[in-house]
Amino acid sequence: MKDIILIGGGGHCISCIDIIEQEKLYRIKGIVQKTLNDKKDILGYPVIGLDHDLKKIVKKNTNILISTGQIKSPKVRIKLFNVAESLGARFPKIKSPKSYCSKYSQINNGTILMHYSIVNANVKIGKNCIINSKCLIEHDVVISDHVHVSTGAILNGGVEVGLGSFVGSGAIIKEGVKIGKNVVIGAGKIILKNISNNKVIK
Repeated sequence: MKDIILIGGGGHCISCIDIIEQEKLYRIKGIVQKTLNDKKDILGYPVIGLDHDLKKIVKKNTNILISTGQIKSPKVRIKLFNVAESLGARFPKIKSPKSYCSKYSQINNGTILMHYSIVNANVKIGKNCIINSKCLIEHDVVISDHVHVSTGAILNGGVEVGLGSFVGSGAIIKEGVKIGKNVVIGAGKIILKNISNNKVIK
């Protein structure tokens, strides 16, 4: 197994650890987080530094997963991803063995498919995305970089989601709908029409 470092030590990190352990492709070397707290380890894995230590921690062949969560704003995840990328990090695709991803779909670097997520045929998912537990990504969906599709959300056929957007738990997006950049869709919302950039749907 290859080593991997997780950047972000919160609740999303805990879920990522569970998936990485079950996938059995990477060995978690340690966790980097924003600030020091009482946690010297997370689920038994050591905290090996803070965000400002990345230059010392990340080397050209180091595998990285951004394990900071994304609710509403993607800014922190994007910043961490860009910093690590500029230092030569590699970002593997992480797929829960309990997820399904069609062989006809494309998942880009740094994206994680969480437990019981379904990605059907001819889907394209960008970099550094969270495809969370039990969500359904139907055929021909296009998801841009740095998007979080939260638990139990449904994106029907041909939906497009712009860079940095957030789709809340249990939200349903009608087939063919286009979601702009930096959009926040609240939990349980039903989206029947296109949404322009920078909108918040509560």
